[in-house]
Formats: sequence, C-alpha cells, structure tokens
Amino acid sequence: MALKHIVVGGGTGFIGSQLIKSLSLEGVSCTCISRMPGPNRISWNDLESYGLPENTSAVINVAGQNVLDPMQRWSPGFKQNVRNSRVKTTKALADAVKSTKATVFATISGVAYYKPNDTVYTEESKCEPYDFLSRLTHDWEEAAKLSEDCNIRQVTIRSGVVLGRSGGMIKQIYLPFFLGLGGPIGTGNQYMPWIHITDLVNMFTFALKNSNVHGILNGVAPQLITNKEFTKAFAVAMKRPAVMPLPSFVLQILFSEERAKIMLEGQKVIPKRVTEMGFQYQYPNIENACKQLV
Repeated sequence: MALKHIVVGGGTGFIGSQLIKSLSLEGVSCTCISRMPGPNRISWNDLESYGLPENTSAVINVAGQNVLDPMQRWSPGFKQNVRNSRVKTTKALADAVKSTKATVFATISGVAYYKPNDTVYTEESKCEPYDFLSRLTHDWEEAAKLSEDCNIRQVTIRSGVVLGRSGGMIKQIYLPFFLGLGGPIGTGNQYMPWIHITDLVNMFTFALKNSNVHGILNGVAPQLITNKEFTKAFAVAMKRPAVMPLPSFVLQILFSEERAKIMLEGQKVIPKRVTEMGFQYQYPNIENACKQLV
C-alpha cells in the first residue's frame, strides 16, 4: 500500500520516535499521539474528543509506560499506569480507527505472552495467562481487536527486548559496561528474545506496506541467545570486561520479585511467520547488532 499519513500512538517514546523518524525519511507524514504538546501532535484527550485526522491511512500504537523504570516502585498505582498506558490507549485507537479510511492497524505487544520454559514458541503457539505481565499482554492484544466485519487489516508484533543506543535496556546498561562493571543477570542462562530497533521499525513498515501481512508476528531476531551470550557480545563490542554478575536477589530488592522475573526468566521465541513472509533482517545476529550499539 502507499503510505500517506500515519498516526503513531506513543510517538515520543523510544520505539515511536524511531518509527516517525524512519517514516519521515521516506516522505511519509506522521501525527504523533502523546501526553506532551508539540508540532504534528495530538493528545489522547484530543483523540477521544475529535477522533483521528481525516487523512489517516494507517495507525500504529507503540504506547506504553516503561515497566522497568528504576525510579518507580512496583505499587498498585504504578501497575495500573502500566496497564492503562497499553490497554486503554490501544482500545481508544481501535475504536477511533473504525471511523477512518485507514487500511491497516498495527500494534505492539510483548513476548511475555509466552511462558518461560523449554518450549520453542512460534506465532501459532497459544499460552494461557499465568502472571500479571502475561495477563496484561493478553488484554493488550484483546483491546486491539476489531470486529470481524471491519475491513481494516490488523497486525500485532510481539516484541522481544529492543536493542538501541538511545533507549531501552542498552541506555540503562551502557555506563556500567563502559566502566567495566557489566556482567550477566542472575545465572545468565535464561533465554533473551531480542531485536535491534532498526529491525523492529522495519518490521512495522514491512507490515504496513504489504497487504498479505496480517495477524501475529514475533518481533524477535532469528538467533536464539541467552543473557550470558548477549553479555559476552556486548562486552566484546565495547572492548570491556564483563565478569561482574548481577545477583538475582539484588534485582528482586530493586524491582520487586514480580518485575525481576522479566530479567531473570526468558522464552525461546522464533519469528517463523516473519521469515516465511520474506522479511529481511539487518541485524540477525547479536554480534553485529552489538557492534552497531557502541
């Protein structure tokens, strides 16, 4: 499809800002939905009151409060904010997009949908909710669903850990690794489904442009790695040692046991449908991805 005007929910965040930058370089005009005012932006209240711009041809939602914000205590209030920032925004856009001429609605969710164990998960794998984050992911995806008689194509990308220099995990660990204080998390043996920010942005663009792309896509690189393997690759790229493991109990104290699980447990997730559809990764292996991050 020809991309004309795209509305991006959460367009000021780590992923959203990169999406808008990439689309703008292709000559696509974008409107960002954000809590912060600015040019080419509307607020979530504006969306509720006035709907989407008339010229909207596609809608993407990547809004979501950072679950691992170290400045936020894992309180009932913060958990509700985490939930609202994903489920409510997605539902608001799902309701609004039906009144436009948009042809595609693309949303993000997470690999927390899959339960950590030895199973190798593809997009066809089904998992029941088992904790707060998996329930959140199920509800997040449910909020995006349009009615069966709606002609708008839907895509949901279940993202792994997004690696990019300007945000996410890399922004948090860059200084400790630079100072030689990096190391594996816990045992380091947990699997770490990951994707480079460039590939995630390109996957969204691929989904928008190709009318045969629909349904669930696993937004992960094709290479299965453990946290220990990531740590080694990142340390080599930075030319620094990484021999100081971060013990599990420290994470549980800093983030709470429930949040620490995100870093201490991982899933084996492969992008079966993504590769079958012909998507080409720029960073399919962790060594090359890490070299670009330093």
